[in-house]
Amino acid sequence: MRSPFFGEFMGTLVLILLGNGVVAGVLLKRSKAENSGWLVIATGWAFAVLCGVFTAVLCGSQDAHLNPAITLAMAVQSGDYSKLAVYVPAQMLGAFVGAVLVWLHYFPHWRITEDADLKRATFCTAPAIRNPVANIFSELLGTAVLVFVVGSMTSKLVLSTGPAAGLSPYLVGCVVWAIGLSLGGTTGYAINPARDLGPRIAHASLPIAGKSHSDWGYAYIPVLGPCIGGILAGLLLRALGA
Repeated sequence: MRSPFFGEFMGTLVLILLGNGVVAGVLLKRSKAENSGWLVIATGWAFAVLCGVFTAVLCGSQDAHLNPAITLAMAVQSGDYSKLAVYVPAQMLGAFVGAVLVWLHYFPHWRITEDADLKRATFCTAPAIRNPVANIFSELLGTAVLVFVVGSMTSKLVLSTGPAAGLSPYLVGCVVWAIGLSLGGTTGYAINPARDLGPRIAHASLPIAGKSHSDWGYAYIPVLGPCIGGILAGLLLRALGA
């Protein structure tokens, strides 16, 4: 049963279940976590990454990318693009299913939450100030930082033997936490095409009480920005011989 596809699927599912779950807990009415703020969201996402990585490894993906931008970056760095065809569909499907589970978990809260924009925000990202060029740059930069720092963790230029077994997921979670706190305030730091597009499709598909449109006019930004950022970071890692 263990396989790279199943690992990426399950890891991304857990990532979205816990990541979008913390957003729902903070934004939806009469949640016990309502209005607990950005620090809670950023911390929840960091732990979501940690749990997703461990889950992916257990279920068969030693890479535990959980993110098409990371898969693309590692392909650019190595020159081997074969994993894209396996990992990206699994990540997209896992993100969709994780979002469906968030909807089910918070089922009574959708109807009593009047603000349709808050409901959509529990599924996918939106910018604080809508400016396509600036928004793409924010997603590009956040993803490039993610890929570059995560790439440094296993580089022989940093640690001759790599991090101790089991430590990498904690370090990756710390990187995501830092990005969320420092760079996430502009666009909500998707930094992951599957994290945004999979749940956005779920938002469009599910019979969510009182929902509005899924903001498809913005949807290309959290896909394009992370992909560009991943490519640039992958090229830099390759140039450095990391």
